[in-house]
Order: sequence, then C-alpha cells, then structure tokens
Amino acid sequence: MIQLAAPRTWLACHRPNPRARVRLFCLPYAGGGASTFRRWQEALPQTVEVCPVQIPGRETRFREPPFTRLADLAEALGDGLSDYLDLPFALFGHSMGALVAFELARQLRRECHQEPLHLFVSGCAAPHLPREDHQPIHDLPEPAFRREIARLNGTPAAVLENDELMQMMLPILRADFAVCETYTYAEGPPLTCPISAFGGLQDEAVDREELNAWRAQTTGPFRLRLVPGDHFFLHTAQPLLLPLLARELQGVRVWS
Repeated sequence: MIQLAAPRTWLACHRPNPRARVRLFCLPYAGGGASTFRRWQEALPQTVEVCPVQIPGRETRFREPPFTRLADLAEALGDGLSDYLDLPFALFGHSMGALVAFELARQLRRECHQEPLHLFVSGCAAPHLPREDHQPIHDLPEPAFRREIARLNGTPAAVLENDELMQMMLPILRADFAVCETYTYAEGPPLTCPISAFGGLQDEAVDREELNAWRAQTTGPFRLRLVPGDHFFLHTAQPLLLPLLARELQGVRVWS
C-alpha cells in the first residue's frame, strides 16, 4: 500500500497569488521533478499562478515510494489537488507528464465534475495510439536499462553521465517508465476543453502525426505547435514556448 502525502505537499514552491485568475498545474517528464518549472512564474503573466506538481519519489518527496501505475497516480493527484480547484485551472505535462495530465483531467471530470480550462500536452504521442512497437524496459537488468534510456533520448545527458546521480535516479526512472509502459488507454468521451500539443522539430521520439492525433481527445479547439529542439525542447525552447503558453492562457477569457 502506497502511503500518500498530505495534499499540500503535491505542490512545490506554491505561493498564493491574489492577482491570479487561473492556476497552471505543471507535470514533469520521467525522472523529472517540480524544479523543472522553477522559472516559469517569472516568465508568465501575474494572472497565471504556476503550480509545479511534486510527484512522490523525487526532490522534496524523495523518501516516498514512487508510483508505478498511471491510474493510481491520477487518482492520488485528483485527491491531492482538490483543495486548489477554487480557481479556474489548466494542466501542462511534458512526455510522461502529458499522459498524467490527460488522465488527471479525466479523473477530475469524473470525481469533481470539473474540466481544465486548457490542456497542454508536450512531447508525447496521443494516448489512444497503439504502442505495440515499443518493448517494455522498466524491468530490464541495470546495464541494459541504462543503455535503453540513453538510446531513447528520454533522459537528460547530464543525468546519464553522472554515475552517482544515476544510482539515485534509477528507481525513479524505473517507476516512471513502468507508469508509461503499463498504461492502457480506456475509451471514454472526449474532453470539451481546448487542447494544445507541443512538439520538437528534431524530436525523434514523437512525430507530428502522433502529436496531431491528440485532436481526437477534445470536442473543443485543438492546436499543434512545433518549436526547434529535440525531446527536451521544454528546456531549450522556453523563450518560444512560454509566450505561446501565455497567449493561449489569456485566450481562455477568464480574466476580469
């Protein structure tokens, strides 16, 4: 049985903002933590309250066991973030975080009867696409696992090249890959909120068609945005990405 943390530990560096009109919950990629989004607040309008989500097993929650199943994680997140739904909210997730954000949106619709104002998915194929060509790697022996995560270009080089850091990261990476590799998409009604999908022009892990397929997951508007960079364009293309995010958040018309 996984022991869940108190609800308020799900958000890192959360500073309530009386000027906020929308909360943006941000979910990281496999192996990542809330620090991925540490500079986003200063780059986005003050009417957006950036809320980086801290998943168990990393950074300030490194002593907690990580989740290995997406459904369990989405359910726990839905419970943990319910105190923060008093403002309109949007969800952003990169790679693994995009799948988590999508299932969190569906969880909140089921349990809280609320949808996000906007779902931003980044560096991730649409959840309903078949994944038969991908062989699971989360339970491989350590040498083979390390080779595979290096080959997949899904983990920053700075992490892969640091043996001490890798020993700390391996349990988290295995758990996060298990989250993705054991995920089974369940048919359900599409969301009604807008979805924006972001991709890197040089990303070899996710192509344009796989990003464009997110269109099927909403009855609302859909936009596909491609920016320069590989799978980690989230970091390298921030000067382009964050203004696009700000523009689309302002377009949801919750400002007063």
